[in-house]
Amino acid sequence: MLNALTALTRGTRLVYSRGLRRYVFLPILVNLLVYGAMLGYVVGNFGGWLDGWMAMVPEWLSWLSWLIWPLFVVSLVLIVFFTFTLVTHLIAAPFYGFLAARVEVEVTGRPPLDDRGLTKTAVDAMGRELVKLAYILPRMALLFVLSWIPVLNLIAPLLWAAFTAWIMAITYLDYPMDNNRVSFRDMRQRLGARRWPTLTYGGWVTLITWLPLANLFLLPGAVAAAVLMWDRHYRGLETAIPPQAR
Repeated sequence: MLNALTALTRGTRLVYSRGLRRYVFLPILVNLLVYGAMLGYVVGNFGGWLDGWMAMVPEWLSWLSWLIWPLFVVSLVLIVFFTFTLVTHLIAAPFYGFLAARVEVEVTGRPPLDDRGLTKTAVDAMGRELVKLAYILPRMALLFVLSWIPVLNLIAPLLWAAFTAWIMAITYLDYPMDNNRVSFRDMRQRLGARRWPTLTYGGWVTLITWLPLANLFLLPGAVAAAVLMWDRHYRGLETAIPPQAR
């Protein structure tokens, strides 16, 4: 059985093989430019954001500042990470969708079911990213509010970690599924039905994204790994969604 780590290792080797590496460097350049711009903004404002959060701690909890401060730091870092991820994937989605299609041909010997053509695929990929945002942002906002509530915010980092793994799985595994005409709702059903490989894959991708600069070169491998995971774990999976609702 193909596991998440094996898929990521094989996927990274695959995208830098002779037939595929030409599809990798444009999304790397896009991500590098976005990361550079956002990193400069965050470095200049991080201290002020943290001071603002700490100023909102009630006086009666001041004796717990030694614990609340690192929890706020972790929560703020996770929120910044989420923002980075959402922006970069929104921009890079058309490139990653096309890369996933090329990897599927390389791995399976047949193209994905999608026959929309390059231009329409790129446009639809942006629309699919907006669907993801509509799913992610309300849940992200709820966790953000929880991070401000005294006592409850003690578990916020754990919730952010689990949520991040789930969202990373949705983000990357959706590329091959979208290419194969799997609706967003159906995709989430399939991921939920294979929760362990889904969350382990999302967890490993999360760890990759935390590697400065190296992540720019490893994330295309996560796209290829998503194709491998799709082909092994999710392609033939039946869900409870009626065909007319997909």
